[in-house]
Amino acid sequence: MPPMLRLLLHFAAPALGFYFSISCPSGKQCQQALLSGNDILLYCNSSGAHWYYLFTQGKKGRLTSLTNISNMEIMPEGSLLIKDPLPSQMGLYHCWNKNGRQVVQYEIDFQDVTTLHITHKDLGQRPLLNETLHLGSRQLIFTRWEPWQDCNRCEEPGERKRLGYCYIEEPLEEAMPCWLYLGEVLVWSSRLRPELQVEACHVQCTNNTQLRVDYVIFDNFRLDEKTEFVWLDCPLGSMYRPVNWRANDTPLTWESQLSGQDFITFLDPSTGGRQLQVFQPAVYKCFVQQELVAQFKPAASLETLEAQWRENDAQWREARKALRGRADSVLKGLKLVLLVVTVLALLGALLKFIHPSPGRRSTQVLVVK
Repeated sequence: MPPMLRLLLHFAAPALGFYFSISCPSGKQCQQALLSGNDILLYCNSSGAHWYYLFTQGKKGRLTSLTNISNMEIMPEGSLLIKDPLPSQMGLYHCWNKNGRQVVQYEIDFQDVTTLHITHKDLGQRPLLNETLHLGSRQLIFTRWEPWQDCNRCEEPGERKRLGYCYIEEPLEEAMPCWLYLGEVLVWSSRLRPELQVEACHVQCTNNTQLRVDYVIFDNFRLDEKTEFVWLDCPLGSMYRPVNWRANDTPLTWESQLSGQDFITFLDPSTGGRQLQVFQPAVYKCFVQQELVAQFKPAASLETLEAQWRENDAQWREARKALRGRADSVLKGLKLVLLVVTVLALLGALLKFIHPSPGRRSTQVLVVK
């Protein structure tokens, strides 16, 4: 895995507000297709709840407790947080209350995000076509699309995305997520994968922000010396939320990336754009649900600091030269004024000696030989 700049934020707000949550009515069983590699919260409103699972791939038998699974955590209110779920962790998830009664049951298919098929409507790219699978009978493989997410920008052109999950349907039967349907059956088909579709959007701004968090500034990231790139991770970003990145206030779009026009950044499709790969220093900002959540400023390299020092030194030298020049001009002016004053004083004294005042008599001496 490439080097990752993992910037973890600790918010005082409840965890439920920052994870994509799946809920199911109490006492019911709900079936859901999701993506691997993206954190998810299975809701269970039962303080002190116990969770058990039955994986449908590779494991059979009795329910097993979730207390020893490294990427799973039972929250204080009873919900189950699954971080970076694996495709192999698809199966049945049971929430029982502290009295030993089942509260809710989830049947989850974590579809492999590494096989994601991404398209952009404005580039004329098309989603996957339906296909027929033959497993004793004719099964139809198709994509079931989720609703469009909100536009990632407002008051100016933006983009929005929607997720599509692989489903299989056979005649007179209800459709099921592909891998829940297949179970232990080993089948390979390029059609058995989830999808991500993007399109342009333009909406008005509203004050209905859902995050209400202060953005954070990270000012110490630098490119890796060996790979010459770094990954930035947008806090609160998710495959299931609108995410928008800007480099020096220039929007980074899926359209530019998918059309091959952008070679200096890379939005990671498997995270819905939460992770950004950058190849040159810049000020990067990320927005989640149109709200600024983080700003990334590059750390200055030794070469940059040295160049800045040379530039500052040159500017200081020029300033000193300018000050010295102005001081010399002032000194020359003062000397000239002093010379003029001195000359005028001497001229005044000479005139007084040559032309005495009218009220004063001069003494004349007559010499007789």
